[in-house]
Amino acid sequence: MRYPAAETAEKHEKILGAASRLFRERGFSGVSVSEIMKATGLTHGPFYNHFASKEALMAECLAHASGESLAGLDAAAATPGGMAAYADAYLSPDHRDMPAEGCLLAALASEAAQTESVKATLSTHVQAMVQRYVKYVPWRSKQAARAESIRTLASMVGAVVLARAVDDMALSDEILRDVLSGLKRDALAHQSASPAR
Repeated sequence: MRYPAAETAEKHEKILGAASRLFRERGFSGVSVSEIMKATGLTHGPFYNHFASKEALMAECLAHASGESLAGLDAAAATPGGMAAYADAYLSPDHRDMPAEGCLLAALASEAAQTESVKATLSTHVQAMVQRYVKYVPWRSKQAARAESIRTLASMVGAVVLARAVDDMALSDEILRDVLSGLKRDALAHQSASPAR
């Protein structure tokens, strides 16, 4: 039985959304296709009408999550103080405690590094994040903007990864707080060193 295109597209998006959340929460290897389909309220059978394999789903989930993440960063940059608010939310206990709803890099980068089928998608996302940081942050100099952007992204992602990994909540909070404080201190230094416009 063939379903209308709109219904098929809706199911496809539903699978992507459920898989994206589950992958970020439990990793690629921690989730089966059956669990993903169960989370969508669909049976296992129709999965292969939408995706050639679990690996194809993984790559498309990363692309889907990347689009959402980049849209959020674009929206933050469009408002005064938005980038500061973005950093506050990213380096918060709420983000740390909700990996299923959070950053795909903090949740999946280490696993993606071991999965050839998704490395290209993840690389594209990292490049796009770096380009946006270059564009949206008032760096001290245009020559250093890319290096500063890479350092900032790595600091933010690394802080969340470490904050999730330790079993000491006070240390976890300290990691988030100190990285955020350092980034804000750097941002103020960049702004004070920027020429008046």
